[in-house]
Amino acid sequence: MTQDLTTPTGRVYLTIESDTENRWILVNWMGYLTADSIKAGAQAYTAALAQSGFSCVLNDTRSVRGPWDHSMDWVINEWAPSAAGAGLRFFAMVTTPETLAQESASTFYSQLTAFQAQVFDNRQAAQQWLRSVCA
Repeated sequence: MTQDLTTPTGRVYLTIESDTENRWILVNWMGYLTADSIKAGAQAYTAALAQSGFSCVLNDTRSVRGPWDHSMDWVINEWAPSAAGAGLRFFAMVTTPETLAQESASTFYSQLTAFQAQVFDNRQAAQQWLRSVCA
């Protein structure tokens, strides 16, 4: 099952897919993200995770433009504990090196304690790590 979230103007900013073969939720973020879009998106894929019974998320941010530091406090202090409560144990974030979005990802990774996370610069490595911990 795939779910697209769109901005008020109709642009897709998040695609959520339940990967039943690998038993993880695949999340693909796109464009410039607002605090509202990050909250809505994170809550939507956390709900998909809880519904699936999976414990892993592959979070691809390579198509994000700009930083998302404006939402870091909410992500770390509110969303992460909620996601852990919904069953999230392993989180692989794919970023593009040397971008503002990657800097936000590094900040996220350094402050996170609710579940185990790794940051990758390519999707294959992220998938390989998730396969090793989600099996």
